[in-house]
Amino acid sequence: MLKIPTRTETIYKFKAKGGKIVAVAPYHYPKALFRAFNILPVEVWGPPKLNTLESKAHIQTYVCSVVHSILAFYLQGNLEVCDFILIPHTCDSLQGLGSIFLDFIKPKQKVLTFYTPRERRRIDISFLSKEIEKLYNQLCEFTGEKPDFEELHRHIDIEEKANKMLKKLLNERQYLDIDDFNFYSILRTKEFLPAEEFIEIANDVYLMYKTDKPISKTPVIVSGLLPEPMEIFTIINEKNGFVAGDDLAITGRRLYPPSEGSNPFVRLAKSIIFSPPEPSRGDSVEARLKNLLEIAKRTNSKGVIFYIVTFCEQEYFYISHLRKGLRENGIKSILIDTDINQELSQQAITRLEVFLETLQ
Repeated sequence: MLKIPTRTETIYKFKAKGGKIVAVAPYHYPKALFRAFNILPVEVWGPPKLNTLESKAHIQTYVCSVVHSILAFYLQGNLEVCDFILIPHTCDSLQGLGSIFLDFIKPKQKVLTFYTPRERRRIDISFLSKEIEKLYNQLCEFTGEKPDFEELHRHIDIEEKANKMLKKLLNERQYLDIDDFNFYSILRTKEFLPAEEFIEIANDVYLMYKTDKPISKTPVIVSGLLPEPMEIFTIINEKNGFVAGDDLAITGRRLYPPSEGSNPFVRLAKSIIFSPPEPSRGDSVEARLKNLLEIAKRTNSKGVIFYIVTFCEQEYFYISHLRKGLRENGIKSILIDTDINQELSQQAITRLEVFLETLQ
């Protein structure tokens, strides 16, 4: 098994070489833009298993545990090492978190926000490219640096290679002889590793675990924000299943396609705009159902596990429609609610085990 660097190790290694760190909330943002300024994006998806008592003084209890954990993580002093904080306006709860940082807490770090449009029209590309250019100008002001277009394109090219490696691992998952827990632990290093290092690790994984025969277990699709608690993978594997299809925000929903053009801001915008359909972009039920059915067909999956963070409204809006559409196409599904700061309940484990048995 490969030795996987931790977020903390990566942060201090990068800062020791003169770089800066931006803590990034979920989940679309122009990673290459920050790298051009020698700033390493380190994503904060919680973290899980955190005491969130302090965050409840600022956020309602019915806001999702991801947002609670991000705020609690900051209030406990865990983001002191960071130089910037980026809050994409992915949902109402994250937009509220951005306001709390900007208007009430006012941390010593520069707080940046980032808006993504809810459509995929030409005007949306124009809007998003201007958002990225605005972010570029802010970073120029804060850092005193001004990377040129050539430097921006160079980092975009590197990030596109990393995205290509992620897609390769996901698309050929059924030919990689590695358990799901370790597989996703490796994939999730993309949340904090420099692209160059992720490419190297991903390539090593591919060469180390690639086989000629597909995994002889029942393929399933997992959909949702993130697989926390990650013990879900152990349960799936112990019940003779494996995750062949990915519709997770941390991975499958960020398979950004390569883009071309002379303007790097437009290039970055197109890549985000034409990413797979998902809830935070307001995509239609039809588009999301089509995407899930295509994943199911490609991976021969007969079941979808919707692993949803409790109170994530934009995920819930789709669930009943997607499950109905999947059922009409012969695909079974199950909804598992999760709080990233708690263990999976025994009831949820039992339901999941029974569901997996029905697919075999």
